[in-house]
Amino acid sequence: MKIIILGAGQVGGTLAEHLANEQNDITVVDTDTDRLRELQDRLDIGTVAGGASHPDTLYQAGAEDADMLIAVTNSDEINMMACQIAHSLFNTPTKISRVRSPNYLAFQERLFTPENIPVDVIIGPEQLVTKAIVELIANPGALQVLDFAEGRIQLVAVRAYHGGPIVGHELQDIREHMPKVDTRVAAIFRRDRAIIPEGDTVVEADDEVFFIAARKDIRKVMSELRKVDKPYHRVMIAGGGNIGATLAQSIEGRYQVKVIEQSYPRCRVLSESLKHTIVLHGSASEPQLLSAENIEATDVFCALTNNDESNIMMSMLAKRMGAKKVITLITNPAYADLVGDEIDIAISPQQITIGSLLTHVRRGDISNVHSLRRGAAEAIEVTARGDTYSSRVVGRRLDEISLPEGVTIGAIVRGDEVLIAHRHVVVETGDHVVLFLLDRNKISAVEKLFAVGFGFFS
Repeated sequence: MKIIILGAGQVGGTLAEHLANEQNDITVVDTDTDRLRELQDRLDIGTVAGGASHPDTLYQAGAEDADMLIAVTNSDEINMMACQIAHSLFNTPTKISRVRSPNYLAFQERLFTPENIPVDVIIGPEQLVTKAIVELIANPGALQVLDFAEGRIQLVAVRAYHGGPIVGHELQDIREHMPKVDTRVAAIFRRDRAIIPEGDTVVEADDEVFFIAARKDIRKVMSELRKVDKPYHRVMIAGGGNIGATLAQSIEGRYQVKVIEQSYPRCRVLSESLKHTIVLHGSASEPQLLSAENIEATDVFCALTNNDESNIMMSMLAKRMGAKKVITLITNPAYADLVGDEIDIAISPQQITIGSLLTHVRRGDISNVHSLRRGAAEAIEVTARGDTYSSRVVGRRLDEISLPEGVTIGAIVRGDEVLIAHRHVVVETGDHVVLFLLDRNKISAVEKLFAVGFGFFS
């Protein structure tokens, strides 16, 4: 596929790396020639220096015969205008735009139509990040919570702790402890090394365990893997920007929420728009303020400013002063690798955004893509099509399917029914299959496996 990516920042660069490795024809456009040169030295891609929304720049990037344009510059207006130009002058089939401003997103259904602003897919990073944090707050003890099949099934990552119920035991013991709950451990990461789990795999303390189950069973399974954390009640948010404000608005009806914001005018705006949230003027890096607001009684402290260094320092301070859990927004991937145990969960807006973008870029009937462990692995949802003659998966038991190395099937969703992947389960056409890829470079092999026309006649 020929794809033009507008914007060579963290999201654009990471997306180019993903797609170039999957044998796509990629061209990246940006005004920063140094950044373009750095990307071209690492990746087999084309680059064009120029304004992302300029017709001559898009022509030079090959917009005349491009299959897709993905606009992820730092400017909503440039992204939207680029999609308009690509539609009006080059008739580009698929146009994806990152839009951050809630002022645009509030009118999304009326604005982004072929007759008005011709954007086929809107990616709102703030909304995606907010949704991820809401799930983490709703599932105490989880490191990552991912939805599949419209939320009917979830993939959850937890850390196994010393003294946990399953630590030191084989995975098959889970079924003995919970005969009425069906689940599957999709992968284990032990000291940054991936392990494909078998029934006799023994869970060790500090393992990062990814399991999949029906949404209603998540809490029961978590209780087997670790001591169950008590439900959260008090949430403190540092930073009242788009993400902080959206998060507070999303959860203030269910939790006691406080927002700390340095800008007094922004505090005024927040206090008028938030109904049940306490808005505080000040800095979350001030110990006196945290102490005065009972940080030791806070269940979750979320550092969500636009400054990585501030987020990290505020989180470490809050943790040392007694916050039970800290969630930290970190945009620089180098920082995410450096943070220690004092930061419980590091949230990467880039990786969350990349997953959403890849959902719309990947070939075949892929309806969900989630990046795991800062992009090292992926979980995808793909729909099985065809019949026993045209498909390599339909009509076959799971133990008869030849999966690429490092790929496991976690579950199947058939209508409203959730089927955890056991070897006797037979795949039917229309099934939504959730797969776990320890190596995201195996995606092309998975796409071929599920492609119709590769059955007995391949």
